Amino acid sequence: MSNTATATGAWQQKKKAGEYVSKTLAYLFLLTGSLVMAIPFLWMLSTSLKEQGLEFEMPPKWIPESFEWSNYVFVLTEANVWHGYLNTMLVITLPCLVGLFMNSLAAYAFARMNFPAKNALFVMLLATMMIPGIVTMIPTFILFKNIGWVDSWLPLIIPGMFGAAPGVFLLRQFFMTIPKELEDAAKVDGLNPFQTFIRIMLPLSKPAVITQGLLGFLAGYNDFLNPLIYINSPEKFTLQLVLASFQGEYTSQWTYIMAGSVLALIPTLLLFFFAQKHFVEGITMTGIKG
Repeated sequence: MSNTATATGAWQQKKKAGEYVSKTLAYLFLLTGSLVMAIPFLWMLSTSLKEQGLEFEMPPKWIPESFEWSNYVFVLTEANVWHGYLNTMLVITLPCLVGLFMNSLAAYAFARMNFPAKNALFVMLLATMMIPGIVTMIPTFILFKNIGWVDSWLPLIIPGMFGAAPGVFLLRQFFMTIPKELEDAAKVDGLNPFQTFIRIMLPLSKPAVITQGLLGFLAGYNDFLNPLIYINSPEKFTLQLVLASFQGEYTSQWTYIMAGSVLALIPTLLLFFFAQKHFVEGITMTGIKG
């Protein structure tokens, strides 16, 4: 009996040792991957704090001998970054809020309501995700040019207020995980479908809604191609266009370019830092049921 207990204890120790080694290797692998992914950002931050002419010195120095905070002062005062940031906020606010609500309505309809050709319409909606944006770029530009929207923010605001197929798909997947009994109870209490959507479905879908809001914000905040196509006036430039024009104007002054890029990255980092819990939860739960 003692021999059996000894063998069992030794086996358990070997198992724990194996699990410890596996976890250690996994953590080392993740740490290495994190460092590799962080290298471009760290180099950008380092370059933004260097003196002019030292950004390409050999051998490269990760930590400058003296921090040139004047690079950030110049970018904030002379490069019009704040104006571009405000323009970006004006452009993406309505598409993020109104478009998110429209995505939620459509997703609720596809997930819970019955109407003719629902499945066919949903397949058609998903099919639009397969069309590359480059295919519709020229026809869309001609349309907006004919109605006089070129060199304005309207082509960047109005289409986004009607939602997007990826957002509808993501929210539909989450709505389908909510128990049907909650809607039945709402009907017994006298709630109509819209009241059920507002009072029950949306509060329970907060992780998915926040996730979709974050994705929509990042897509609009980092969008460079659409503002480049439709906006011509410098006073209407979004942040990405301001940074692009700044790079063209100061092609040899990489320290200014890197300083502007660091400032442009701060809002997205803060947003993800404060909402990462809901973001991870929303991404995890949207694929549970389809």
